[in-house]
Amino acid sequence: MSDRDAQLLRAMHDEHGEALLAHALRLTNGDRQRAEDLVQETLLRAWRHPEAMDPQRGSVRAWLFTIARNLAIDAWRRRSARIGEVITDDLPEPPQVVDEADRAVEAWTVAEALHRLSPPHREVLVECFYQGRSVAEAAARLGVPPGTVKSRTHYALRSLRLVLAEMGVTG
Repeated sequence: MSDRDAQLLRAMHDEHGEALLAHALRLTNGDRQRAEDLVQETLLRAWRHPEAMDPQRGSVRAWLFTIARNLAIDAWRRRSARIGEVITDDLPEPPQVVDEADRAVEAWTVAEALHRLSPPHREVLVECFYQGRSVAEAAARLGVPPGTVKSRTHYALRSLRLVLAEMGVTG
């Protein structure tokens, strides 16, 4: 860096430094260290692009504020995209072993609960949840309007919760 460049940077800092730091503090929610880094990077960009400092192109301060804002946004995006590192002395828990007997009991319980529902409620749950059909597809298969499928699904789930509670299933 030449003496002339150093003098230019000092002059820019003297003229715009306080206002730029105040702007950077607002951009960083009062984090002084990040704000000072932002000011330093903004002035470095100004030094690298002396053509932007030409008053004929517009306000130098406005250009500096815009650069500071863009740098703050870029820094925020980098922090947001970064996946947090987890440091721990504990090993992760092993995956739970699925007990086939429990699964069989659950399947039997749900089948029994479905059997206790009215046929229209059972049909709509089977179509939407077990067959994976959309509301429109279920409506076409059952021969009822889509609104009927929606309301039957709502009331069928409510009834299913009650039946399961009567059977002693909680949660």
